[in-house]
Amino acid sequence: MSKGPGQGFGFGLGKMKELTEAFKKAQQVQEGAKRLQEELEEMQIEGESGGGLVKVVLSGNQEPRQVTISPDAMGEGAEVLSDLVTAAMKDAYNNSTATMRARMEELTSGLNIPGM
Repeated sequence: MSKGPGQGFGFGLGKMKELTEAFKKAQQVQEGAKRLQEELEEMQIEGESGGGLVKVVLSGNQEPRQVTISPDAMGEGAEVLSDLVTAAMKDAYNNSTATMRARMEELTSGLNIPGM
């Protein structure tokens, strides 16, 4: 049985060129991802709660860097302060993941591998 067009692997010369270009782009993305990882480690992304009573700073990789608690927040009591810290951590985390997602989308835009 012979295979007609469109059967088997289906990689003609045009497809090979597309695949080669896709591999080049993938390599660029990989190199960019390394640089992005380094940038994310250096970033300081802030989250806050209570109108700035509590601020939390994370790296772009969600590594905790700093917590700042306003003296005004101290008078709120342990339970409220705990909630404020948790809310600030969640805000910083959300800001950090949004930043990471946006940077990854920039990095991978235009990457289309034929046949996938």
